[in-house]
Amino acid sequence: MPGNRAVAYKEPGVVEVIDTDYPTFELKDGPGVNPANVGRKVPHGVILKTVATNICGSDQHMVRGRTTAPANLVLGHEITGEVVEVGPDVEFIEVGDIVSVPFNISCGRCRNCKVLKTGICLNVNPDRPGSAYGYVDMGGWVGGQAEYVLVPYADWNLLKFPDRDQALEKIMDLTMLSDIFPTGFHGAVTAGVGVGSTVYVAGAGPVGLAAAMGAQLLGAAVVIVGDMNEDRLAQARTFGCETVNVGEGPLQDQIEQILGVPEVDSGIDAVGFEARGHGKDADHEAPATVLNSLMDITTAGGSLGIPGLYVTGDPGAVDESAKKGSLSLSLGTGWAKSLSFATGQCPVMKYNRQLMMAILHDKAPIAKAVNAKAISLEDAPRGYAEFDAGAATKFVLNPNGYLTD
Repeated sequence: MPGNRAVAYKEPGVVEVIDTDYPTFELKDGPGVNPANVGRKVPHGVILKTVATNICGSDQHMVRGRTTAPANLVLGHEITGEVVEVGPDVEFIEVGDIVSVPFNISCGRCRNCKVLKTGICLNVNPDRPGSAYGYVDMGGWVGGQAEYVLVPYADWNLLKFPDRDQALEKIMDLTMLSDIFPTGFHGAVTAGVGVGSTVYVAGAGPVGLAAAMGAQLLGAAVVIVGDMNEDRLAQARTFGCETVNVGEGPLQDQIEQILGVPEVDSGIDAVGFEARGHGKDADHEAPATVLNSLMDITTAGGSLGIPGLYVTGDPGAVDESAKKGSLSLSLGTGWAKSLSFATGQCPVMKYNRQLMMAILHDKAPIAKAVNAKAISLEDAPRGYAEFDAGAATKFVLNPNGYLTD
């Protein structure tokens, strides 16, 4: 049996590559594993040899110490892999298949899964609906920033790529199907983006850029991306987005300079709970800023898509309310303007096959849009540090040498 190496959270600001157990078809006790899941049998699962596994902004929240993640939690929920072992109950997935793994773990059997609300599966996390690999309070399924990883309910969860050679040729694009591309696209869909829409995306990190590309796929006339990081804003402009620096003046004024009016049809929050103030307040954290600004600049009757992460436990929050996820929202503004809101995990399976087809047929160069860069598993600590410092890069880990460029 081979060994296994994985990226683990150690303490705020520190990740390390560690030796860890090779996966088995049973959940073992370990950091973050829900006690009710210890000993859970997984005959419906497969073991993957990881082809690519990405560093995500959601991981970064944990690494900054902004969640209750325990030390030694193995990270990673953006996984693409090759099947090397199948459990006895697996019927359709075979050894050798190259597959994308939705970050949200779902059973395919509960009432929510049956209507593709896979982000809130009822059977995979004993504490609450919804689960994910390598994430705090998500049931304790081991993360995939590793050489090998266990995936449960394989026939249901896995998206098999139709041609191995084609998949490996486009793997830097296809690895985005596990999370950020569907998540960004979901933000655009739930924001009501359609042909001719004007769209504002808050945040030019990878999810924000994926949301911008998603809005373009849906037919948006103008996509404006806002951030304070000039390198990330420059990356947004490489594929046709307009940009605003929210540290340089009122957002409505900057939007009006682009559109002629100070509002957009659709707003997308790709920032989440570590938002900072805008304009003169940009030097400090203000977690409700993005949501309130989106309500201000979205037209009456419009919609807000909120793929950005918000949590119920943030030890590093600016005040006691925010530590519990309670923010000072101007809900009256949303009510007065009849705005619609959509929040929560993206149900990846609702979109991943369609987006796969767009990638395979050269309609969605998502890796180029997010400036994807492959690095070794051992370089993961450097990738985390550079991403945290604001690099306009989506770091893709290459644990087993499948990625050649």
